[in-house]
Amino acid sequence: MTQPRTRVVILGAGGRDFHDFNRVFRDDPTVEVVAFTATQIPGIAGRRYPPELAGSHYPEGIPIVAEAELEALCRRHAIERVVFAYSDVPHAHVMHLASRALAAGADFELPGPAATQVVAGVPVIAVSAVRTGCGKSQTARYLSRLLRDAGRRVAVIRHPMPYGDLSRQAVQRFAARADLDAAACTIEEREEYEPHLVAGNVVFAGVDYARIVERAQAEADLILWDGGNNDFPFLRPDLHIVLVDALRPGQVASHHPGEAVLRMADVIVVAKCDAASVEAVEQVTSAARAVNPHAAIVRAASPVRLDDGETVRGRRVLVVEDGPTLTHGGMPWGAGHVAALRAGAQLVDPRPYAAPGLREAFAAYPHIGPVLPALGYSPAQVEALRQSIAATPADVVVAATPIDLAALIEIDKPVVRVRYEFAEMEVPGLVGAVRDFLACLQA
Repeated sequence: MTQPRTRVVILGAGGRDFHDFNRVFRDDPTVEVVAFTATQIPGIAGRRYPPELAGSHYPEGIPIVAEAELEALCRRHAIERVVFAYSDVPHAHVMHLASRALAAGADFELPGPAATQVVAGVPVIAVSAVRTGCGKSQTARYLSRLLRDAGRRVAVIRHPMPYGDLSRQAVQRFAARADLDAAACTIEEREEYEPHLVAGNVVFAGVDYARIVERAQAEADLILWDGGNNDFPFLRPDLHIVLVDALRPGQVASHHPGEAVLRMADVIVVAKCDAASVEAVEQVTSAARAVNPHAAIVRAASPVRLDDGETVRGRRVLVVEDGPTLTHGGMPWGAGHVAALRAGAQLVDPRPYAAPGLREAFAAYPHIGPVLPALGYSPAQVEALRQSIAATPADVVVAATPIDLAALIEIDKPVVRVRYEFAEMEVPGLVGAVRDFLACLQA
């Protein structure tokens, strides 16, 4: 007699949830994943995880529904296990969801690295952080240059951003801007991929990370994992570098899975030391050392540079910031706000002029200050961004998103870009840790 399958719901946001399903649940005949839930990212709910990715046990695929439906799902399908699989949330948020699952009669689970990480056939350096917006991307680009200069063939693997056709996005390879256009990448995807392409890196991403790793390691002798949110790596790292933010000293161990990531670190980078007070740098350094006393700690800077500071001096300026740093990352503003004020600009508050699609974001994230988040998860949101820029009575736009925003949407004002890179502040610093790691590989 066939035993009934254990009924499971996976709580996600279009990334970690799919990965954990692929690694833990897809081929398990004793489990039935009834649904994924979705939050954080607009437009994720209402889709299906397609059958060609879901495997032989799911010929119809798996529905993706809004997280608000959790209790109804549990009642309707007698759910026995609720699996949490997304990131960049306060610890209390996780336990509130656990309480909802327990009250509905289900167990609550958090799959860990041993069950979910892919083991690559080449060495892996992973870059993670305790919060979104700590500076992972510029750190990963810096490392890619160091590694190439050391003679390594490097493949960058990005944390997933599967916001479109999941079947087409199973395994993605980006080597030029034309590849981003062909994949119809969102602004959020472009913000992560485009700077790597400009730096000369090939980027792999998608949904099925076992296949992604197989493809990447065929082209490289070292993989660089560029993490997203504050998630732990999908690949088992041989060297794990974790960033903490000197501008957010109270958030070293406040979020999930950022605290877990910090405890895993081999090297802790205290980022943005050039922009924080001495007291804040010491506070975050001490807090990180208390959580992980065994990791090496290095301090680093994130210098901010305006392409043309004189263009904004004394002018009315609209600042457009990297979206996830403001939304998921919880920052009121970012590098663009700082650079514009330093250059003597007069900031114009865009909130009264925001189009409906952006107005909703300001309502959902009331901590955001007088800057415009570069949100573009859908064509409608991109159009709302264009309308908001056009409606704001500014002379100049300061664009602190990592992409060339003016090449993507029509902007009726001069655009001055803000750039920020990783910079060492100590010797031997991060470069010393990487050189020691490479020496060990050669020994």
